[in-house]
Amino acid sequence: QVQVAESGGGLVQAGGSLRLSCTASGSSFSVDHTDWYRQPPGKQREWVAGMPGSGGTSVTGRFTVSIDKAKNAVNLEINSLKPEDTGVYYCNLRGLRNIRGTIMPLDIWGQGTQVTVSS
Repeated sequence: QVQVAESGGGLVQAGGSLRLSCTASGSSFSVDHTDWYRQPPGKQREWVAGMPGSGGTSVTGRFTVSIDKAKNAVNLEINSLKPEDTGVYYCNLRGLRNIRGTIMPLDIWGQGTQVTVSS
């Protein structure tokens, strides 16, 4: 069974930076793509940033996604935080998993981590 967990959220002041981590555990799976989403209070979930699972770093404005293969983790760094960045941040992993010899699609979400930015 593959599980995903986000961490690193908290209360931060506007203008600061924050690093969130998405850690995958389990066996017999591979990740082709990772995306970060967020859900602001009272609003729908929205895409923030993402990148292929091959490694490296992807920058989308104030958001930087990077892969730490040693820790099996995908990080999201947010710079110059604004109050409107407040919300629950989720990671979504897509790829493949091997279930008793059968290759199946993998599409899994974490439980989310709360980010609150004070003005």
